[in-house]
Amino acid sequence: MSNVSVKGPLPGPRGKEFLDKWHIYEADVVGYQTPVVWESAQGCIVHDVDGNTFIDWTSGVLVTNVGHCHPLLVKAAQEASAKLLNNYECANTYRIEAAERLVKAMPAHLDQCFFLSTGSEAVEASLRLMRRKTGKYEVLSFMGGFHGRTYGVASVGGLAGPKKQYGPVVPGTIRAPYPNPYRDPLGFCDDGPDFKRYFDYLDLLVLTNSTGNLGGIIVEPYQGAGGFIFPPEGWLKRLFAWAKERGLLMTLDEVQSSYGRTGKMWAMEHENLQPDIVALGKGIGCGVPVSAVCARSEVFACLSKGEMSSTLGGNPVASAAVTAIFDIFEKEPLVQNSAQMGDYIKRGLREIAKKCPYLGDVRGKGLVMGMEFVKDKATKEPAPELIKPIINNCAENGLLVGSVGLYGNVIRVAPPLVITHEEADESLAIMENVLINLRL
Repeated sequence: MSNVSVKGPLPGPRGKEFLDKWHIYEADVVGYQTPVVWESAQGCIVHDVDGNTFIDWTSGVLVTNVGHCHPLLVKAAQEASAKLLNNYECANTYRIEAAERLVKAMPAHLDQCFFLSTGSEAVEASLRLMRRKTGKYEVLSFMGGFHGRTYGVASVGGLAGPKKQYGPVVPGTIRAPYPNPYRDPLGFCDDGPDFKRYFDYLDLLVLTNSTGNLGGIIVEPYQGAGGFIFPPEGWLKRLFAWAKERGLLMTLDEVQSSYGRTGKMWAMEHENLQPDIVALGKGIGCGVPVSAVCARSEVFACLSKGEMSSTLGGNPVASAAVTAIFDIFEKEPLVQNSAQMGDYIKRGLREIAKKCPYLGDVRGKGLVMGMEFVKDKATKEPAPELIKPIINNCAENGLLVGSVGLYGNVIRVAPPLVITHEEADESLAIMENVLINLRL
């Protein structure tokens, strides 16, 4: 039995009515979106206002790891909201329980946390912690990196979009290349296990750009908005060693990569990384707005009372969601399914790539993958003009996908971690049908 049903061109009549109204009352400044108005969703299946059903390969931008509207999460949020919606001046039981569950789930050296509301807020707090702890204002970050859209995190980010035409950014950022095995103009990915040429170059960057006030590094385990770029194996481990040799604090931005998304509960587990600070978001609440910073207690100790706060951070409903998510991961093999189904879908996509002259690369870990489209596989010239037709044609056939990338030429593959073999097979069939008919 099919999981999808699309009755006609998109948007349907009710969808068009809603979209027209939306663009009247809310500024139309988000990126390109599939012309579908969601009404409800369960697991991996989305229903729109016109009665169409779709398989979701977006997870709401990598948020709903446990699946849409998981009954345990819905129940926890409903029960908490009936008792207490918000408090700021005093503690609440939900927040305390959530903090205990989060810290006990993290690697042992990350022994304290602090709750906030968004991923950007968590990364801002991480930057403040590094600067406050070290007394140094410079931060090393990476080209192609994305850490949010607020001013501080956009300044350390390595994409133009969040800071374009906004004037001077926050001073103190030193930006280095992020190794990209598919696009490696400097040859850093072939250095061997010690990546000597890369780290010699990194030393030169610091020598020629730092004022002597470099205190920390912020890095993503993989670059999400930059195009789902996964560095060569061992590079992150070497980067952490390089930082430790120089007494630098390490912040790992796991806002997108945590909660089973890469086939491990935390992406840092793949190479046994031990960051000083970790920023969490998205999957921590699976649709409920919540984020957190986790760090060694000696790092948090640099702050005085009142130096970190968030009006809605740790509110009862969000905290109940944090706890419910851990309950779900304990009851269901979501991390295992992410690893297994991720390998299955990636193999399927690589078979499709053999038939599509424009699908230049398929990469990823677990249930987070990037499909990079090019005009020619030999030259690897980006083909961003293919992305909108792919998104629209996939939706017309019942599959929801989105796009990312420095060049705007990458389709993101990130279904909820509950995806089944049946849903994977049906969605792969849709993608294959769309791509074999693709033309420049």
